[in-house]
Amino acid sequence: MSQQQNRLVLASIAVGIIALLVSLYAVVTVQSLASAISDLKASISNLQGTVSSLQQQVGKISQQPAPTTPPVQKVKLVVIGPWAGDEAKYFQAVIDAYVKTHPNVEIEYRTMRAEDVAATMPIQFAAGVAPGDVIFGWAWFIAKMGKEGHLVDLTGIIKENEYVPGIVDAVKADGKIWGAPFTMWLKPGFWYRKSFFQKYGLTEPKSYAEFVQLLEKIKGIPGVKNPIATGDGVGWPISDIVEHFIIAYGGPQMQLNLISGKTRFTDPSVRKVFSDYLIPLLQKGYFSEPIEWTTVIPKWWAGEYGLYFMGTWITGMVEDPNDLDFFPLPESKGVVGGADYAFVPKYSRNVDAALDFIKYLATEGQVVHASVPSGKIPTWTKAPVEKLWKPMQSVYTKITGKGLAILPDLDDSIGGDWQKLFWDQLKLLWVNPGALDSVLKTLESSQPKPSG
Repeated sequence: MSQQQNRLVLASIAVGIIALLVSLYAVVTVQSLASAISDLKASISNLQGTVSSLQQQVGKISQQPAPTTPPVQKVKLVVIGPWAGDEAKYFQAVIDAYVKTHPNVEIEYRTMRAEDVAATMPIQFAAGVAPGDVIFGWAWFIAKMGKEGHLVDLTGIIKENEYVPGIVDAVKADGKIWGAPFTMWLKPGFWYRKSFFQKYGLTEPKSYAEFVQLLEKIKGIPGVKNPIATGDGVGWPISDIVEHFIIAYGGPQMQLNLISGKTRFTDPSVRKVFSDYLIPLLQKGYFSEPIEWTTVIPKWWAGEYGLYFMGTWITGMVEDPNDLDFFPLPESKGVVGGADYAFVPKYSRNVDAALDFIKYLATEGQVVHASVPSGKIPTWTKAPVEKLWKPMQSVYTKITGKGLAILPDLDDSIGGDWQKLFWDQLKLLWVNPGALDSVLKTLESSQPKPSG
């Protein structure tokens, strides 16, 4: 019996005794002592019955279950992103950190490439359904879907002044923000193993002529198949190499003008970048044939190739990132960089929970992602630089030290069917450098016209 219940029983007994005493006093004054004693016994008997009844009631109360707090309802979110393998593991760290502080949320991560998102989801959206609650996709696709009314407006969630200048522009349409910027990748140049360069007395080039000399030295090393490993997938690693040459020898403005359509691919200045710098390297066999970009990494690391052009995420995909360094083409004044973007389809079954998670991705989630070997840096300017994974701190320092401008990705910015055409034509150029004029003409014929 609880302490409160004991107090209730004692109080009842006390009240009864007081009543008996009062009654006894009154009785003694008017009746005989024998009659008073008889009445007292009867009252005591009644009191005992009352106490017994009260104890039974208290017992029933004590047996009743205590009131319980209704359980918190679990919410499940399906998140779709482009990462697989180690990259998925690094993104999972972001999910785990969120779930740790939101135990009522369950998150299932599914892998889907950005090109597949762009190809399949318009059909699903048209039917009023979505395969996920938070989805990563290309910026141009997000802006297009937002403008068509399929996405949740994020204008009230994303504070544009807290991000790298211009990074939010790519997902804006009709004056609204449709995508949330996540971490940023960079495509800064040619990666190499420090130990490989030290072993063979190689140094970073300071001019295009020295770059060619470096390739010739690497070509003469026993066991090397080609000086440069050519990564391939659907064609985008090759496009990264081409863009780097355009920026280095055509200038950052040429990159921007090709994106806007102001400069055409058949322009003599564009052809000169290919004919004078890139094509001679292809003709001399300095580049390998296209190889799936993840499977070539261990071959390059083992010394079958000397250099590998890839984005900063490569830092998290090698055995020892401390043995890794890179150099941009010597004349380059900029590098391609861009963010991954997430959106919430308006057909999500858990829009409120999805918006809370996407806000986290755009802010504190970036700090988590940049602190693991993802090879990314935050686009959220409030993220502390000292929280970056150490190998990426040195990459960040090298890029900022060279004063390189960060430019948008050419084919990602244009997007659509032209992007696939760009990839296919560059793969053709890689195996047939003599097809240059035909390739440039094909790219120009489908290149978007400048607006206005």
